[in-house]
Amino acid sequence: MLVSAKEMLTKAKAGKYAVGQFNINNLEWTKAILLTAQEQNSPVILGVSEGAGKYMCGFKTVADMVKAMIEDLGITVPVALHLDHGSYEGAKKCIAAGFSSVMFDGSHYPIEENIEKTKELVGICDELGLSLEAEVGSIGGEEDGVVGAGECADPNECKMIADLGVTMLAAGIGNIHGKYPENWAGLSFDTLDAIQQLTGDMPLVLHGGTGIPAEMIQKAISLGVSKINVNTECQLSFADATRKYIEAGKDLQGKGFDPRKLLAPGFEAIKATVKEKMELFGSVGKA
Repeated sequence: MLVSAKEMLTKAKAGKYAVGQFNINNLEWTKAILLTAQEQNSPVILGVSEGAGKYMCGFKTVADMVKAMIEDLGITVPVALHLDHGSYEGAKKCIAAGFSSVMFDGSHYPIEENIEKTKELVGICDELGLSLEAEVGSIGGEEDGVVGAGECADPNECKMIADLGVTMLAAGIGNIHGKYPENWAGLSFDTLDAIQQLTGDMPLVLHGGTGIPAEMIQKAISLGVSKINVNTECQLSFADATRKYIEAGKDLQGKGFDPRKLLAPGFEAIKATVKEKMELFGSVGKA
């Protein structure tokens, strides 16, 4: 059974910890994250980008797989299935497909249009009991072909969007998607603090959680960040474990080529990464 992210994030904000959003790419990914959340007794958000949704044969396939897996694995911790960086059309498709949470990324529209579209989606999500994430100021790096440089959002624009009644707000504070470059300037805590002052109890979202030093993550949580998105880090650990397995020639031994054996080291690596992040974010035991 999927839940909206509202309750888990309200609790996280009040308790000064964050819930991780871990993006899923296939069955292995989903299973690894769900099992880790159950083992750590942590709430979890499964993120699905529009690209990953398409890759997995559409949003309905994803929603049905996740719901069936929660049932089959006996998962009892709160799980939200969330559209990551959704377009306006994508958000509507995910709502129809049975997602429990969506992100509408209107950051590339003029603020008036972002407000208008967000407002409409707030109405739909409220009626259905779904959570809605909005974005102000583009997050840097590459996300499904959209490249940004790590800009900082305008705190007043953040307040305008927060006041529409969204559940959570993603605001650029110098963070980027993917690997951080050598010359990265770090997070702008002044911007984060200013946004937090104006948006009050609104849970804030930090995108691009891969490669931000642990002490910066903890400081961001203390300033109101209640949801942190992780994607690249799981991909890197999965790839690394798979490479080691093949380089060691294990796929050539016995039935080592069986996909269940071939993907097992990567599966375990995702679990280890997710556990490490849940510990860092402080969500262990908070389900």
